Amino acid sequence: AQVAESGGGLVQTGGSLRLSCAASDKSLIYIHVGWFRQAPGREREGIACINDEDGRIAIADSVKGRFTISKDNREKKVYLQMDHLQPEDTGVYYCAADGAWGPLHDRVLGLGSELYQFDGWGQGTQVTVSA
Repeated sequence: AQVAESGGGLVQTGGSLRLSCAASDKSLIYIHVGWFRQAPGREREGIACINDEDGRIAIADSVKGRFTISKDNREKKVYLQMDHLQPEDTGVYYCAADGAWGPLHDRVLGLGSELYQFDGWGQGTQVTVSA
């Protein structure tokens, strides 16, 4: 899958950003998309994911209530709306795409599938939240 993120940047504490993910793969009927982030010196962690077939979503507890995931079928994009940003949200945000929902869901919520290889990862976009 071809995956590309956009929308990162510098924002003050309490501010908002919206990230976009464009994913495509002609071999897949459905392309489920998940967002991950990696802060300096820390492991990559899951944030949210959305099911391309039925719109189910899963959001990690660490961002629940502040971040929202959505998709625009016409634009074929998945968005991560991030509100009330805090300095600890700083990091590189990655988008991952896969034809299977289960592993993506489990990886985002930290329930397993750590060794599963997703169909595609984006290059990442930097988000920096200043204090």
